[in-house]
Amino acid sequence: MTKTGTLYLCATPIGNLEDITYRVVRLLREVSLIAAEDTRHTRKLLAHFDIHTPLTAYHEHNKQAKGPELIGRLLAGEDIALVSDAGMPGISDPGADLVRLALAAGVTVVPVPGPNAALTALVASGLDTTTFTFVGFLPKTNKKRREWLAALASLPHTLIFYEAPHRLIATLNELREFLGDRPAVAGRELTKKFEEFVRGTLTSLLAHYQSHEPRGEFTLIVAGAGESAPAAPQAAPAEVPLADAVAALVAAGRPKKEAIRAVAAERGLSRREVYQAVVAAEGK
Repeated sequence: MTKTGTLYLCATPIGNLEDITYRVVRLLREVSLIAAEDTRHTRKLLAHFDIHTPLTAYHEHNKQAKGPELIGRLLAGEDIALVSDAGMPGISDPGADLVRLALAAGVTVVPVPGPNAALTALVASGLDTTTFTFVGFLPKTNKKRREWLAALASLPHTLIFYEAPHRLIATLNELREFLGDRPAVAGRELTKKFEEFVRGTLTSLLAHYQSHEPRGEFTLIVAGAGESAPAAPQAAPAEVPLADAVAALVAAGRPKKEAIRAVAAERGLSRREVYQAVVAAEGK
């Protein structure tokens, strides 16, 4: 009887190529075939490490046809490495479907761990890492997305989301609407040269990215239910008056409503308090 091959789930760097493991490099050289989410992207990785293993595409749009084909090759005795564009295959990509097919066919599946954006952002967030819920990308349809957010609102665990730059502001708005204003951290360009963490609350993150164009892929870490936004320290005597702080943001091009929200988040006050201070100043 022909011995079946093994499906290796190989984690690849999420940015910094130095994060690849010796084991992954060895396996990518030894297997019969590499199944990649984007062959153009993976070819660059293989070229960097001088790997010449045959490559084939396996992604969301061809998985129905390509999945059974790959299982056939595994059953014929070939070892196959599955890689995603970045990080661990099977997380927010169609790799999970191939794993299910392989297990159903009696094929051995071996995880080869490495970089992962969710955990990388979580451990550097400063938020609770004891228990957490990985959400990934929210559903695309408005109805489904709102159902998910409503269900997540009561969870006491830290929440982890993935988001693309063009949808970041809309998602931060929805998170604040359904979850309330909570401590939150946005990580982008993780492990890369311009890695950045913006820490604060959902409101302050929203204000930040309304004035700084979101770029790069984002991982959002949001505190669980019951963890309210931290109170700001007592103001120093020379602290800029609330109305002046709002006026400065408006002068910089921020809409007045958003300027009030940003100042409220920064000072640990309610929007009503800041609004009343603005109205009082305007009435003088």
